[in-house]
Amino acid sequence: MTDAVTPEAIVEARRVLAGIAFDTPVEYSRALSQLVGGPVHLKCENLQRTGSFKIRGAYLRMSRLSDAERRRGVVAASAGNHAQGVALAARMLGVSAVVYMPADAALPKVEATRNYGAEVRLWGATVDEALREARAVSERTGRVLIHPFDHPDVVAGQGTIGLEVLDRVPDVRTIIVPLGGGGLLAGIACAVRGRDDGVRVIGVQAEGAAAYPASLAAGHPVPLSRMSTVADGIAVGRPGEVPFALIRDHVAEVRTVSEELISRGLLAMAERSKLVVEPAGAVGVAAILDSPRAFEPPVMVVLSGGNVDPILLLAVLRHGLSGAGRYLFLRVRIPDRPGSLATLLSHLAAAGSNVVSIAHVRTGVHLLVGEVEIEAEIETKGADHCAAVLERLHQAGYDVREP
Repeated sequence: MTDAVTPEAIVEARRVLAGIAFDTPVEYSRALSQLVGGPVHLKCENLQRTGSFKIRGAYLRMSRLSDAERRRGVVAASAGNHAQGVALAARMLGVSAVVYMPADAALPKVEATRNYGAEVRLWGATVDEALREARAVSERTGRVLIHPFDHPDVVAGQGTIGLEVLDRVPDVRTIIVPLGGGGLLAGIACAVRGRDDGVRVIGVQAEGAAAYPASLAAGHPVPLSRMSTVADGIAVGRPGEVPFALIRDHVAEVRTVSEELISRGLLAMAERSKLVVEPAGAVGVAAILDSPRAFEPPVMVVLSGGNVDPILLLAVLRHGLSGAGRYLFLRVRIPDRPGSLATLLSHLAAAGSNVVSIAHVRTGVHLLVGEVEIEAEIETKGADHCAAVLERLHQAGYDVREP
């Protein structure tokens, strides 16, 4: 089936998708360019219809169904982005759609999928479990399974991003792409191969859901036994057969990034580029923050999606701020007598820090009689400021511990 994904097929996919998928903006990132030592651009698929690139592959696949298949309807599985792409494509094509989503899928993604007109069924704990049920339903009912990544049409649809990248930045040398099941990365790599073999295409996975490194080493898809990552959009336990072969043959490298780096990448996009990006969409930025000089410029980073639950966004941003040294968490033991807390707070204020939250712990087996422990979350101006705050407290004689 990989023979069906050719540069020519992606050019034809672009024709089909004209007027359906946006040619999303490409933004220059001064902050990332300074780190890399050359131009870095952002391909903003977070601004695509439904908030991610998924409408491309979903619509192309469904546009090629026969009349009989359209009458039977479609079924899909997704953590959210593919779900919305399928739901919108189904509405545009007049097709009935049932979408299986993990039981803990983000509420905004579930509601958006329903609002596009699909029937949502919550099933299992992961996308892989939801996908198994969707496949079983397809076999029982005749609904056509619209796979999120393992089909030539889906890969070709996602590959149209590669053509847009080459049009906007013809001299691009490195393209960094989020990697889950592999449809996006495989499609872009195939599109680029048709125009410029000198471009390095690099995939990035979350460390807690990285199926590709072991699979590439083994020479075939190897399923993960467990996954844990905030980047639910790329939390896929087993690579697809179709994208795997293309990635094996045409992708220069697959990297992994930590949860902390993902949080910092998301923070960088919000703070420096004024872009809302979901954790999965920020992994390419995280890879640059991890090893900025590893990528030959000009660099294009694909921001694959912006569908993030506001509650998760708040948590990830706070984590990113902490990782960047903007928040400091302290435990300080002080005498249990009037005025001790006020004195501590005066030192923090004099150091120019801002107390975000504070807890006053009066009992505990680790505390001495006449002693209390203060747990404080402090907002600072960065790593150097954190060090200055700690130094002031130490000089004042406080026993300071970082949890």
